[in-house]
Amino acid sequence: MYNTMRITGLASGIDTEEMIQNLMKAERVKVDRVEQDRQTVLWRQEAYNSLNKDFANFILNTRKMFGLTTVSRTGSFLPNSYQNLNWIKKATSSNESVATVSSTGKALDGTYKVKVTQLAEGVSLASGDKIGGSEILTGKESISFTINGKVVTVNKTGDKDITMSDVVKAINSIEDIGVRASYDAGIDRFFLQTTGTGEDAKIKITAEGIGADFIDALNLNVNGVKKGEDGKINYSDQGKDAKISFNGADNIYSSTNRITINGITMDLIGTGNFTITVATDVDAVYEKVEQFVNEYNELVERTNKLLGEKEYRDYKPLTSEQKKAMDKGDIELWEEKAKSGILRNDDIIARTMLNIRQALYDNKSEKFDGPFTLITEIGISTEKYARGSAGGKLQIDEQKLKEAIAKDPEGVMEFLFKESVPEKKDDNGEIIQEGRIGGIVTRVYDNLMTGMEEIIKKSGTGDDADLYRSVKSNILYDFVTEHSSISILEKDILDYSRKLEGIISLRGL
Repeated sequence: MYNTMRITGLASGIDTEEMIQNLMKAERVKVDRVEQDRQTVLWRQEAYNSLNKDFANFILNTRKMFGLTTVSRTGSFLPNSYQNLNWIKKATSSNESVATVSSTGKALDGTYKVKVTQLAEGVSLASGDKIGGSEILTGKESISFTINGKVVTVNKTGDKDITMSDVVKAINSIEDIGVRASYDAGIDRFFLQTTGTGEDAKIKITAEGIGADFIDALNLNVNGVKKGEDGKINYSDQGKDAKISFNGADNIYSSTNRITINGITMDLIGTGNFTITVATDVDAVYEKVEQFVNEYNELVERTNKLLGEKEYRDYKPLTSEQKKAMDKGDIELWEEKAKSGILRNDDIIARTMLNIRQALYDNKSEKFDGPFTLITEIGISTEKYARGSAGGKLQIDEQKLKEAIAKDPEGVMEFLFKESVPEKKDDNGEIIQEGRIGGIVTRVYDNLMTGMEEIIKKSGTGDDADLYRSVKSNILYDFVTEHSSISILEKDILDYSRKLEGIISLRGL
């Protein structure tokens, strides 16, 4: 058996320390290269997500500007049909002390005479004098009475007496009772009123015994709420419907003071006569369309810049060692060059914008009731080719658009905003629902949302999933079900991270 002989660097004349350092440098180069590749993917993901947010915000902001969505009290977005938009026609009231008015695109231009005979009213009850606060409840173990068929019961808790606040909470906690109660300790008065108006709004109170004593103590007798000879409370009253005549049509009733007839909405304030004048608000419609075009053109400019941005191949992401040798300003300038062109000629972005341009000129005359079949017929076109420009911006012929609005406002609204309907097929491929092309604005939205879905599959949602759902509730469906919420770039980033871990673990770097 031979013994293994180890030759040291000193004995062999070989500088092993230098060899190790060179090997370490070689491995460091491998690590740096992987880190640079990973950083490039992270920047690409960041650029995609930033553009996708721009797409989403463009849709949300312009929808809101048009009134195609409204925001609920909870902050959610609710759709609104273009047929209900109230800025197309301008309605004015000759007497705003009787009623204020507004109108939708359905309203016909003209003058309308209205007479308000009666306003819609609810029922209100209030204490006629001070009632003595919660002292009227002192010592009572329980009180019970009925309002609108709902039994209200308030029980004493432990040693604590029942208070007026307890009574108010008990009434207001009952669903569909149709009334709201309140008590103002400052003036020592109790209030009860219906939540609605009209003949269906009512207050019916029945009580006996201790409950009748309590209701009687509320001093609502000025409204007729008092004990009968039998010691019981048995009170009932109902509201009134509004009553108007509209352009010769008499005896029109409404349970509320907001009445809509033929696209004209009247908010009644008092009784009397007034005249409504309705006319197309050409300037308002033009300004909305112009604002949409301007914001769309900004989006086109951004995508064109990304698609044509110069790429600096010699500027790679900086390594940690390189950053140590540079100041902050130089790092920022370098990374600006390194990021430049990161989405140059990107097929998803290019395809999305091309699809929009083609859709704008899609001629589907059989899908519209109005006279317009081409975008140019309402004075909108794409800019002419210019050297150095990727094109795609829209431009407006102001005179032509205003003439179209004045001539047929409903036709313009339909051509801009008509909702699209997707084609549906059964499991055998048979068409069960014919597809329908949407209006010009709708086509822009539809194609942007298709592009957004592609970008999400490519780069994920980042922290903006809720933003995208606000644009389209099921926009993440395929991403979640088919891709398990992991994008292509996220997989690449994960692969690079694992590769880095492998190199570092193997070489002990």
